[in-house]
Amino acid sequence: MLCFRWDHLMLLGVVVFCGLAILVPVVMAQLAVPVHDNNGAIAPDENRDLMSMAMNHVDTRSHRQTRIGEALPGTDLRAFKEAKNAFAEIENIHDGLGPTFNERGCGSCHTTPVVGGSGEQIERRFGRVEDGVFLAFDTDEDNQGGTLRQLFAVGTYHTGSMACTIPVETTPSHANVRNVGRRTQPLFGLGLVDVMPDAFFDRLADAQPASVRGIVNRVPVVLPDPRDPSQRMGSMRVGRFGWKGLIPSLLVFSGDAYDNEMGITTQSCFDGVSILEFAEENFPNNVPPPEGCNGGDLAPSQPEDPDVPVFTDDAVGPCNGGRTEIQDDLVLFTTFMELLAPSPRDFSDPKSIRRGEPLFTQIGCAHCHVTTTFVTPRRPFNGVPGHFAFHPYSDFLVHDMGSLGDRIGETGDSIPQTRLMRTQPLWGARFNKRFLHDGRAGNIQEAIQAHDGQGAAARDAFNALDRADQHAVIQFVRSL
Repeated sequence: MLCFRWDHLMLLGVVVFCGLAILVPVVMAQLAVPVHDNNGAIAPDENRDLMSMAMNHVDTRSHRQTRIGEALPGTDLRAFKEAKNAFAEIENIHDGLGPTFNERGCGSCHTTPVVGGSGEQIERRFGRVEDGVFLAFDTDEDNQGGTLRQLFAVGTYHTGSMACTIPVETTPSHANVRNVGRRTQPLFGLGLVDVMPDAFFDRLADAQPASVRGIVNRVPVVLPDPRDPSQRMGSMRVGRFGWKGLIPSLLVFSGDAYDNEMGITTQSCFDGVSILEFAEENFPNNVPPPEGCNGGDLAPSQPEDPDVPVFTDDAVGPCNGGRTEIQDDLVLFTTFMELLAPSPRDFSDPKSIRRGEPLFTQIGCAHCHVTTTFVTPRRPFNGVPGHFAFHPYSDFLVHDMGSLGDRIGETGDSIPQTRLMRTQPLWGARFNKRFLHDGRAGNIQEAIQAHDGQGAAARDAFNALDRADQHAVIQFVRSL
């Protein structure tokens, strides 16, 4: 495969991909939002009518509202199309699929209602709680490969005359947290979220009442995005993606999903360091296949090199000389996600929307699903429009959700930590077929009524509304 290089240059809206200069026009959303600096802004929400809210997704040159699945206005459509094709590509064992996996392509999970949306797949996780402490089955004492139980294996294949069989992964018999579901999340508009500075999320937390205040998760950046000067080896960044808020960037999300959901391992270089975070295969319950089985798939093995494990499926090679190069598939997946526009709003029931919006705030939903206007920095590092206003209706913080928490954590976490869940963005909610992290809710009302912990007060306030007001709140959420 060809390798694309993200240069460290991001000047005047020009992104360079292996010598190809792509002009990224700066598009100002047609929403009156004060912007004070290059670090994003929290803008006032007063005096926003339905039309001004809708204009977040309008190309100011064509006055055309983006449709679901389209690229952000003012971005490179050719780059988006190429990245989308890569995202939708189906992988096989010769590409490195396996030895265990959940799907054969990114676009095979993110399907609803278009490529890049949510999905019907529910992945499964397990763990163990002992003396009030969570065990993620990833330590030397009992390493089963972590909490994710991949649903499929490549089965039987041949390398030369040798037959190799990879079994399906199983839940350990001594796990007492079992069969926990995680639903495929939609990706619309996340490139805008990726560029928001860490301080923005701190300000969101500071503005929340103490009883529902979220936690700003700062996590290690295991694969720095070379376009962002603030990301480097060993740096920390606010985790804003994933059900538990443990993923700091779309680039890390790409590497993690390629490895854990498809079993395709990658190696990249950053400032001369070989990044191996996503280079190790996921063997069923951490039991490797016999020698001669090519590490569990049929991808060509790597030349012998200390920087690259021999069975890494896709590698950029040696990192000497201060080399920085991100593996090409990760570049393409990241490009697709960051250029994917937010879902458009639906104003087909304006009466209910107008009635439901103030109720949404009044009953406390907006404490976590904030109505705050997000504004991208003046020159975003990833090429999304600068000074672009948008409303994801999430604080991207983690909250103690009580009985709604999934009880999955990292080794050493306390029980309250396993109940922490990141606030799910509500934009595009009407396109989902299932709701909540495990898909237990079949509609928005069921999702609200399942809230607990720091969401219990809003749930109770919703339940206290009469049926007409409940309907108005639901229609408002459906409009986002």
